[in-house]
Order: sequence, then C-alpha cells, then structure tokens
Amino acid sequence: MRTVEAPRDAAGPTVTDPARSPFGRGRSAAVLVSSTHALTGQKPDLAGPVLAEWLRALGYACAGPRVLDDGPPMRTAIELALGVDSSGVPLSTVPEAPLRVLVTCGGTGLGPLHRVPEYTAPLLDVQAPGIMHALWRRGLENTEHAVLSRGVAGVRGSTFVVNLPGSKGGAMDGIAVLEPLLPNIQTQIEDACE
Repeated sequence: MRTVEAPRDAAGPTVTDPARSPFGRGRSAAVLVSSTHALTGQKPDLAGPVLAEWLRALGYACAGPRVLDDGPPMRTAIELALGVDSSGVPLSTVPEAPLRVLVTCGGTGLGPLHRVPEYTAPLLDVQAPGIMHALWRRGLENTEHAVLSRGVAGVRGSTFVVNLPGSKGGAMDGIAVLEPLLPNIQTQIEDACE
C-alpha cells in the first residue's frame, strides 16, 4: 500500500492511495482515549480525533473517539468493547457488529493511573510484541520519550487491539507503522475465525 508520509506535527492522518483504502469497509473500529485531563477540559485530546479519522479513511465504521477517565473507567470501556466482563468471560450480549480494530491512546506511561496495558494484556488471546517494537522504533526517531510507552498489541477473537501513547505525535507514529500492516492483520484474523 502506498502511503504518503505526513510530518508528525501535521494536522491529520497520512494520505492513503484511494484504490487501496477501503479494506476496512464492512468492518468496525473504535478509539478509546484514556485522559482525565481531556475529559475535564483541562487539555484537548489531539490524538483521538486523528486516529478515528484515519480509521474512517480506511473504510472502517468508527464513531468517536470516546474519551474516558484514566484508571477503572478505561478498563471497563476496553472490556465492553471486547465483549467481556472483568474476568475476561464473554458477555451474553455480543454487539451486532463485533469490532475488528480497537485502538486505545493514552494511559501507557508510568503514572499511577496509567494502566491501559495492564487492562488490555489479560484480555488478549495472543500478543504481537513485534508491532510494539516497531512502534517504539518509529517513536525513537522523533523522541527519546517513546520508550516510556508501555503499550501492548494483539488479538482478542476477531479484534486487533493496540495501545498507543496519548500524544498526537504518538498517534501519527502509530498510523505510520500500522497502516501498511492492517490489511494483513485483518486477513490473518478473519482466516483464523472462519
């Protein structure tokens, strides 16, 4: 897939070749933002809107982003998005169109309420550490602080899940790494679920 790289401080997502962009069509995605500061209006959420717009540009049905308090509210939102309860047991009511992509941003740092990786990891059927290494590598090209992000990536059922940092730069790095991988990720997940 041909992607035109956008600078990290650009206003929006990368520009995708229109002939290849609709691979998300017929699939749904969600963006959950862990940021008490953004929720209370102390600081704007710059990453969530960029990620949601990027997913929509790829053809995914994506409402949002949804901004939540750091800590337990984010945990509950991740569980509900993946259709499980707090112990990882599937809920009896499953969404009509299960998510194919769940992107979280924020809550991956070292602060006491930054626990998104701990909320996510136990719910994954399989982790994809190579994706996180690629994200760290890309981030290190722009800031030494990239290594402070403790996100995880992997699959739960038919959903690809990735934790990104809460900064707009981290979101742009995530887009640059994930966009060329998503079609293959989606194919592998769907082949395994058939």
